[in-house]
Amino acid sequence: MQRGLQATPPVGIIFDCDLGNDIDDALALALLYGLDGKMECRVVATTISKPNLNAAALSEVIGRFYAGTVSAAFNAGGRTLPVGLATEGKQREDTPMLTAPLARRTADAKPVYNHGIEKITDTADPINVLRNALSAQHPKNAVLVLAGPASNVVELLRYPASLQLIPEKSRLLVIAAGKYPDGKAEPGIQSDIEAARRVFAEWPTPIVAVGSEVGEAIAFPAASIEADFAWSEAHPVVDAYRAFKPMPYDATTAPMAAVLYAVRSNAGLFSLSEPGTITVLDDGRTKFTPSPTGNHRYLIVDPSQISKIQESYVQLASAKPVPRAPRRRLVVEENPRDLPPAPPAAKPSSGPAQPR
Repeated sequence: MQRGLQATPPVGIIFDCDLGNDIDDALALALLYGLDGKMECRVVATTISKPNLNAAALSEVIGRFYAGTVSAAFNAGGRTLPVGLATEGKQREDTPMLTAPLARRTADAKPVYNHGIEKITDTADPINVLRNALSAQHPKNAVLVLAGPASNVVELLRYPASLQLIPEKSRLLVIAAGKYPDGKAEPGIQSDIEAARRVFAEWPTPIVAVGSEVGEAIAFPAASIEADFAWSEAHPVVDAYRAFKPMPYDATTAPMAAVLYAVRSNAGLFSLSEPGTITVLDDGRTKFTPSPTGNHRYLIVDPSQISKIQESYVQLASAKPVPRAPRRRLVVEENPRDLPPAPPAAKPSSGPAQPR
C-alpha cells in the first residue's frame, strides 16, 4: 500500500522593503524572482514599509511581470497573498522610480504594466500578510529578508503568538541595514530607530546583517541594464532603474546580497563575522559587539568572490520568467520505518494561513 507525502519545498522567502526609496530593492526583487524561477526558493510574501500606494503597485507589477496576470503571485500555483502595505510611517512621497514605470503607456494609451492596486483596500495589512505567510510554511523552512525600516517587522513581534510562530516556521532573519562592525548611520535604520532596536533585541531566531559596506563593495553594473535585459522591450525594473537617477550609474546592492545569502547561504559567496550582538545607538548607528553567545552575525565581503557574486546578480536579475509546472507529491511506501517523522502541529493563529 502507498500513500502520498508532500515533499518539503524550497525555502520560502518573505521580503519586506521600502520599495521606491532606492533602486536596490527593485533589483533585489528581480534577483529573488530569478532564484524562484530556478526553483531555489519560493517568493511567499512581499510587504512594503513605505506608506505609498505606488510602491505596492510597482511591487505587484514586478510580480506580474514574472507571473502573468496573477495578483501578487509568481505563478498560478504559487503565492496568493496580496501585497502588504504599511499605512503609517515616513517617506510617503512618490519618487520617479515608482511613477515612471506605472505611467508608461502603449501606442494606444493603455498601461504597459497592469496591476490591481488602485486604492488602499486593494492591499493587505502587512502584519497579517507576514503572519499568514509564516503560518503556511513547513517548520524551519522560511527566511525573512528585511530591506529598509523595521516598521512592519516590529509589529509582527507584537502579535501574541509571534515568539512561538517565528522560530517554529523560520530559520533566519537577514537584515539589509546598518554598517558593520560600526560606522555612520544608515537611512534604513534612521527611518525607525526604535523599531530596528527592538527587532535586534527581541527577534527569536539568528540574525545576519548586511551592511551598506557590502552593497558599496559589490555594485550592480549599469551596462547590464542596457545589455542583459534587452530581451524585453518593456521591463519594469529597467524602467525604474533608468528613472531613479541619470544613466549610467552602478547601483549599490545590499538588499541583493541579503537575498542571495538568504537563498544560497551555503555557497561560500560571503564570509560571516564571529557571533555577537548588534545594538542600535540613539543616532541610528549600529554597533557590533563580539560575544560567543551572541545570536547576530554580519556579512563580510570576500574580495575573491566579488566577480562571482556580480555574475550571479546579473544572471539572476536579468533572467526571463520561467513557466512553472505544477508541483507533484512524493510517493513513498507506507512503511513506518521509512516514513519521516511527522512535523509538530502548527500553533493556532487568529487568522487563516494562505496556502502556497
